[in-house]
Amino acid sequence: MIFAKRALLPTGWTDNVRLSAAGGKVTEIDTGTTATPGDVTVDTLLPALANLHSHSFQRAMAGMTEYRMAGKDSFWTWRDLMYRFTETLTPDQIEAIAALVFLEMQEAGYASVGEFHYLHHQPGGTPYDDLGELSARIAAAAARTEIGLTHLPVLYTYGGAGQVALQSGQARFGNPVDRFADLVDRARVAVGQLPPDCTVGIAPHSLRATSPGDLRAVLAAHDAGPIHIHIAEQPKEVEDIQAWLGARPVEWLLGNAPVGADWCLIHATHMTDAETRDMAHSGAVAGLCPITEANLGDGPFNGPAYLDAGGQFGLGSDSNVRISLTEELRTLEYSQRLRDIARNVMVVGEGSVGETLYTRAAQGGAQALGRGTGQIAVGQLADLVAIDGTDPALCALRSDQLLDGLCFAASDNVVTDLWSAGRHAVRDGRHIARDRIVADYRAAMASLMAAL
Repeated sequence: MIFAKRALLPTGWTDNVRLSAAGGKVTEIDTGTTATPGDVTVDTLLPALANLHSHSFQRAMAGMTEYRMAGKDSFWTWRDLMYRFTETLTPDQIEAIAALVFLEMQEAGYASVGEFHYLHHQPGGTPYDDLGELSARIAAAAARTEIGLTHLPVLYTYGGAGQVALQSGQARFGNPVDRFADLVDRARVAVGQLPPDCTVGIAPHSLRATSPGDLRAVLAAHDAGPIHIHIAEQPKEVEDIQAWLGARPVEWLLGNAPVGADWCLIHATHMTDAETRDMAHSGAVAGLCPITEANLGDGPFNGPAYLDAGGQFGLGSDSNVRISLTEELRTLEYSQRLRDIARNVMVVGEGSVGETLYTRAAQGGAQALGRGTGQIAVGQLADLVAIDGTDPALCALRSDQLLDGLCFAASDNVVTDLWSAGRHAVRDGRHIARDRIVADYRAAMASLMAAL
């Protein structure tokens, strides 16, 4: 049982809310009530967001790529460094990194994660004896942290547009279509050991890392679950796909694949107005990763036109260079302000920017991960986050201003409690398994640094 002094319900802000959950779902909501002994009492209760796009292993290289070399740094030079970083990672290290990442996400206010997982094989590209070894390590990290996991094994067959052969740095990622099907089956076995809110989807990495024929084959074999794909992250990617397939990436995908509500198009940064409108009308979710997109110099999303067309979006931490829910929210809005030389951009018509950002990201993230949540309602998964409305960053604000304060004034330390499908993993601002997970991470980094 949870008692909240106020909660954001589908009907709006409500005082004195008592909520019960069982089997991972909200079973009862009473309003205008009082706390009962034994209740978990919190100040402000919100639907918790999903982190819809993560490459957990990249968290361990945060801070290692911010040194300017001769020439112009770009996404592509960063990618080369990332490839070299993956060459020595062991299964134990990958699990330890993922556990820390999931813990940090939960302490920041995310109840679930979409792990876009493309590190599959041993260094050099030889598969492990168990093809799903590294997917099992991701599942083990989810078990340790109790986060809600949507695992997304990645199809990565080619090294670039036009079916270019894999580079040496991509050897750990690669699978032909038939072996990929086996990999997905092994991932389902691993994730099947987790609570029932955890699931498996698929992720064709990008148009440049697959082919039209392979994409059709993988989609034909996929019976249900989320489908995620990187799309139009960089101008060079757009140019390469247009030269190869005769259309821009988003244009080509919408015209050649059954894109709908179970799809998440990651980044979609470089779109025409027509692509922006058509993507919104498709029902797919735009997977936006503002901190990473800024860090890699990707460019800003076409936010106002996408919202005006009714598009859904969610947030992801992608490279995990910085895991911060509040910073993702404000960076998304600030990227729009810097481009448009305007204020209060990410809202349709008049209204609260913070409320638009938070509630739309909650709904879009839940859709993208195939989780029945995104709001606090009976029958929904109990993905819940409590924040301290008495924090100095928030204490002067009315309820209708609180999400503006959360997005633009607060830090993640306002999070006091978090539930992932009812699993109470963060209490008093601290993950219940923090000490052991952090110690394991430090040990893993010591062994990794010794090997580099």
